[in-house]
Amino acid sequence: MYARKFTVTVVMLALIIIVAVGCSKKEEKKAEALKPPIKIGAIFSVTGSAAKLGGPEKNTALMIQEQINAAGGVNGRQIELIIEDDQGVEENTVNALQKLIHSDNVVAIIGPTRSGNGIAAATICEEARVPLVSCAAAWVQLFTEKDVTKPMYKYVFKTPQNDSDCAVRIFEDCKAKGFTKVAIITGTTGFGDAGRTELKKRAPEYGITIVADETYPPDASDLTPSLTKIKAKKPQALINWSIVPAQGLIAGQAKQLKMTMQIYQSHGFGNKGYITEAAEGILFPAGRLLVTKDVDPSNVQYNVLTKFKSDYETKYGEEVSTFAGHAYDALWMIVNAIKAKDDTRDGIRDGLEATTNFIGTAGVFNMSPTDHCGLNADAFTMVVVKGGEFRLADAVK
Repeated sequence: MYARKFTVTVVMLALIIIVAVGCSKKEEKKAEALKPPIKIGAIFSVTGSAAKLGGPEKNTALMIQEQINAAGGVNGRQIELIIEDDQGVEENTVNALQKLIHSDNVVAIIGPTRSGNGIAAATICEEARVPLVSCAAAWVQLFTEKDVTKPMYKYVFKTPQNDSDCAVRIFEDCKAKGFTKVAIITGTTGFGDAGRTELKKRAPEYGITIVADETYPPDASDLTPSLTKIKAKKPQALINWSIVPAQGLIAGQAKQLKMTMQIYQSHGFGNKGYITEAAEGILFPAGRLLVTKDVDPSNVQYNVLTKFKSDYETKYGEEVSTFAGHAYDALWMIVNAIKAKDDTRDGIRDGLEATTNFIGTAGVFNMSPTDHCGLNADAFTMVVVKGGEFRLADAVK
């Protein structure tokens, strides 16, 4: 009789505890649901001439937001992305920044897509003390008045590899192949201007002479006049540096002019949409995201690259691009900064600058007060267009 009463008592207590715990968890979930979301702004060139870059960036940001929120958010709060399309126009970037900073009160911003827009955004974010993680490449956007001799902005960061390292990789390859005379052709955008500056600066370090130096506007569709001038100079290699659609035309128009020299592109070529039959054999430095099937599984980036590629391509039914990776790196570094510090603008800035050994799609990031990119030349590998695909150049020699 006593044993039976004891057993009943124990069972009743257990039921009370289970109910109490269940209620507690429900209350916790209810409390979390009532917390306001963490607002993060994003500006991409979803439409316009840089849509092949900005479209994948937007897709990526939305996918990561969904994944993070499905896993419980950040520090118990959901994140809310507010995405603006600047159409690649600097004035639109400026207007979007004013809205995000002053009306939406976001804690940080990722983007923009293009370097010229990034340069315009940097000043505004620095003055407003809002962390900006740019998806544009130009190194100079990190400095006051684009002057690398001046102090680096405190609130401006970027995820793409440095254009200076891209120029170095191209000239290393030229030197290895015995090329001493090259021609350059660059777009008249912020990205193109920055690349042209680096190419002209670095060429002498490798014993290389630039025998022709041509430029073209963002809306160029016929490059044959410039290519004809270049052909007359008889370079051993041609280097194009831009992000606009014309970069996809160069190989075909050069072929029509029977130009047979080696063609190089910059890291702005990292979208499979630029591959044409005439592009076969083009070389360019890029991150390893484009060539995951050639990456050694022992590489420290391998798991990140293959998971992101699989997630993106499964969700969107299109091949992942370098530019999608830039948005992945930017958003995850902000989320990690919030986890490491807090969700205030200053806390995120401090967390970003303290980023160490973050394995991203572009490389392994190590930020510091004097380096708001955190990548070095090792983040690049040489990629070739082979059989209608991007392949690791060393893997298909």
